[in-house]
Amino acid sequence: MDMNLPPVTASAPPVRPELTQSESSRLEQIHQITEPLADVFRQEAAQADRTEQLSDLGVHAIKASGYAALTVPTRLGGFGASLHEFAAAQERLGQADASLALVAAMNAHLLGSVGEAGSWPDAVYAELAHAAVTRGALSNSLASELDLGSPSRGGLPSTRAVRVDGGWLVTGLKTWSTGSRALDFLVVTAAVDGQQVWRFVIPAGTPGVEVLSTWKGSLGLRGSGSDDVQFTDVFVPGSHALPPSAPLSPVALASSGGWFWTAVAATYLGVGQAALDAFVQYANKRVPTALGEPIATLPKVQQAAGQMNLELLSARALLVNVTQAWAEPEARPELLPRLAAAKLLCTNAAVSVTDLALRAAGGAALTAGLPLERYFRDARAGLTHPPSDDAALSMLGKQVLEL
Repeated sequence: MDMNLPPVTASAPPVRPELTQSESSRLEQIHQITEPLADVFRQEAAQADRTEQLSDLGVHAIKASGYAALTVPTRLGGFGASLHEFAAAQERLGQADASLALVAAMNAHLLGSVGEAGSWPDAVYAELAHAAVTRGALSNSLASELDLGSPSRGGLPSTRAVRVDGGWLVTGLKTWSTGSRALDFLVVTAAVDGQQVWRFVIPAGTPGVEVLSTWKGSLGLRGSGSDDVQFTDVFVPGSHALPPSAPLSPVALASSGGWFWTAVAATYLGVGQAALDAFVQYANKRVPTALGEPIATLPKVQQAAGQMNLELLSARALLVNVTQAWAEPEARPELLPRLAAAKLLCTNAAVSVTDLALRAAGGAALTAGLPLERYFRDARAGLTHPPSDDAALSMLGKQVLEL
């Protein structure tokens, strides 16, 4: 893999605050990590969007902050963040920059969901978790392909794995690989014998892995580095090949989707909140000569701000409610449709709020002088993540209909 980023080695462990229960609440401790990280994201966002490049500084900030270990269980040296704590952290990062926030989120949801469900062999999971704790290593699950559509809807990937002595050879192309050049581990789905979907854990730099510079001219998330990744006869030892697991319990199965949906919902909720914050700042500073006072004094501007705030408050209320209730394992299967609904509300609120902010701010919002046009573009991407709106509504409808 063509990696432009020098690794953060074990000899230079992540620099992060000491996290102890006696010093402050857990959310306050997470705040110690997210706020400095969000400051870097905010500083890098505009330039990364203009250049369509993943920010080197932003990536190094993630790895040095300790955020990579946020959702690693405490038994493996991580912070062991709950789903609710993870949601709060991701919203803060999403407010700063959606692109870098998603790079951080892909690692966090993967380690959080697998750690909660126990769906991987202990040794493989411990390897990724230890790397996240000791050197801020980042992982992501690469499953998307052009012909496959959304992996959440099933279907065999075109990527293939063939058994050889000592392991496997993986060949294929993965698309929309968020943060591809920053990853330390790539978790790749591939078809085996044309029948089953296996996962293969591939360290960055393995021969045959190539990141292609394809993430150009996208509508949004231009700084996310979501390039295609080509795999050509990539050797994976048998120890890093993960066959389909035995049927998971309903509780463990819920974790698989729940952490990803939360990552998406919280990140884009943050985008919507950033748009409202930017609009409020603009409305209080903008003083037209014909008015002689800030446009914030105009009823139509106040109504627009009220509508934006209402949509964000409503979406956040459901997300907080469900993620807090997630602490009770036996409730998770029943909570999953509501979490899908929270993803729907949060992503649609981001789209609506960024649109309202553009309309209310007027012509100035079309320029790069205000970040509103970037928030507007980034928010649209939230609709493309699973579950789609129709799938979320179907889940919620089936639950209420007791099907």
